[in-house]
Amino acid sequence: MTTPSPVLQTMMSAAQAGGDVLRNAFARLGTLTIQHKKSSDFVSEADLDAEKVIFRILKDAYPAYSAHLEEGGIVEGADKDHQWIVDPLDGTTNFLHGLPHFSVSIALAYRGKPIAGVVFNPVSNEMFVAEEGHGALLNGNPIKVSGHKPLAECLFGTGLPFKDKKGHEAMAQELIAPMKSLAGIRRLGSAALDLAFVASGRFDVFWEHDLSPWDVAAGIILIREAGGCVTSFDGTQTDLPYRSILASNTTLHEEAIALLTG
Repeated sequence: MTTPSPVLQTMMSAAQAGGDVLRNAFARLGTLTIQHKKSSDFVSEADLDAEKVIFRILKDAYPAYSAHLEEGGIVEGADKDHQWIVDPLDGTTNFLHGLPHFSVSIALAYRGKPIAGVVFNPVSNEMFVAEEGHGALLNGNPIKVSGHKPLAECLFGTGLPFKDKKGHEAMAQELIAPMKSLAGIRRLGSAALDLAFVASGRFDVFWEHDLSPWDVAAGIILIREAGGCVTSFDGTQTDLPYRSILASNTTLHEEAIALLTG
């Protein structure tokens, strides 16, 4: 990737601005107003304030584009082919517990296909960016997925269903084979960053169920541009939405499907 395009520069600026809101709020966690969207699913004033800042920057630059915002819902624009997909705070539970592993995730989709994405951790100051046909970067440096290796040397990432979500028993069963076969499994709590970690070779594979578009849209284009593969859990290639996702370095994809579904 050479100089980021105007649209990607706008996304990076919006992610940075949203990240500034989160970083400031993270320093005063005890004073934040927190609401329960539903059991074990929270939204804080930080989520809402960050989303307002992010969307204002995106809308000012591209006023016709539509949007799908985690907190604000669907915003219909004159241009329905282009849609911003925004998660202002992915990893809210980490954030609210003082764990410095959360992110801003912004994607641009064209007719349901992610074509540009940004995932930004404002605490570590790591910004992952990608644009269709131009590769993926971390803080301006090219990244790529991990190389081929045996499963015994692989590190997988996943997400676990929290309280009142379905699938606890099924997930517990699903973990048995990989726990016996891999170097390790990590559950870090931000799907957007997990996918960025596949794109940068930190994880070899990531899988999770019951996701929303804002969890995965930016990560999908990051992985594809870093040379990886993203499908549904059964291996089907689709564009948004993904409810269950499997992301890998490509060479491990079929082995991962067999391991997790066998």
